[in-house]
Amino acid sequence: MQKNKFIICMLIIMLLNIFFIPIYAVSTSKEISTKSELKVKPAFTIVDNLEVNSKNEKTKIKPDSKPVATNVEFNFKSKSQILMEASTGRIIYENNAYEKCYPASVTKVMTLLLIMEAIDSLKISYEDKVTCSANAASMGGSQIWFKEGEEITVDEALKCICIVSANDVCVAMAEMIAGSETNFVKMMNDKAVELGMTGTNFVNSHGIDDENHYTTARDIAVMSRELISNHPDIIKYTTIWMDSIRGGTFGLSNTNKLIRYYEGATGLKTGFTSKALYNLSATATKNEMSLITVITGAPTSEIRNEETKQLLNFGFTNFDVEGLLEKGIVIDELMINKYLGNKVKIVTESDISLLKEKGKKVETQKEVDINKKITAPIKAGSKVGEVKYKDQEGNLIGKTNLIIKDKINKSGVLDYIKYSFKIYGLSIDVF
Repeated sequence: MQKNKFIICMLIIMLLNIFFIPIYAVSTSKEISTKSELKVKPAFTIVDNLEVNSKNEKTKIKPDSKPVATNVEFNFKSKSQILMEASTGRIIYENNAYEKCYPASVTKVMTLLLIMEAIDSLKISYEDKVTCSANAASMGGSQIWFKEGEEITVDEALKCICIVSANDVCVAMAEMIAGSETNFVKMMNDKAVELGMTGTNFVNSHGIDDENHYTTARDIAVMSRELISNHPDIIKYTTIWMDSIRGGTFGLSNTNKLIRYYEGATGLKTGFTSKALYNLSATATKNEMSLITVITGAPTSEIRNEETKQLLNFGFTNFDVEGLLEKGIVIDELMINKYLGNKVKIVTESDISLLKEKGKKVETQKEVDINKKITAPIKAGSKVGEVKYKDQEGNLIGKTNLIIKDKINKSGVLDYIKYSFKIYGLSIDVF
């Protein structure tokens, strides 16, 4: 009896020790990683153009960001141009990129983005059927002559939009996702605001001219980057050269001729109206670097394609991307207060890459900041710190959040009792 009382008293003391002595520490660590720099005069002036949110959000591009290459000129005939590297969002070259323009069917980049979001969120599936309404059937311009009441799958609808730029299918998909095209257009504009597309307003899902339907080359690049970066499955559709629907009776041929004639081309969307002239958001990948070019207001499709190739060639010839940090890398392991399990792994939320001139070594500094004063319970994906990379002048190259990947539950009383007996070398069998 006396022995049991003694054990109970000891148990109470052990529990008090555990509950009132926190199992954590607070620290901030910094690590510097330096790479030797060649003493070579750069051919292009490089300036920072990144804005990184403190929340769990992706890096966004400042509306007033400057291009990486500031001392180059092209003799282009189109109205505006931009060249962007996809993984970093860095703008390599731009000209009149903030000038408003009619997007024509390049509008469909946003339509495709919302369709892919609906698929990835399981709101709809590739096998679901979309039915043509009278409104959708009435659309002019590029189309598949979608008949009222006719059904095709979402998979087929994506082919129709990506390959032949079908206006009627865009409207049908908009109605399927949002109930009406009006509701869908509101979603388009809300997404534009979310992405920081400050020069854009949509009034339809297809791009037929309207004085209140406009965008900029810069904004087209931003939404194109969002589409290919976060929904890479779209590339399976934008790279199709020829296909068919309706049991093979209706052929589809891609309006983007670069898919066939430019090595590495992956998309993305052409556009033409008499007011907009010839537009193109083009994407291509070579040597693990993806570029986005936007041309608006070209006088002919041939000029549009040639200027696009010129920009892509310039980017691939003069720049490359160096990976600095990969997504999911374990940076540290922490003991969590009020959690008696093993140390919890702290991992990177996303990649960090550096766009640099070919042949140039860039000196970088890595800073790791972790808050180790963490108490259970913790939601999966909770932010506990950041990793930043800066250049030798202290300019931010990029950063990513450090997160706890899995959900961590708060340990209960029974967990503490078992832990107490374990650390004091007692057996639970005494009870």
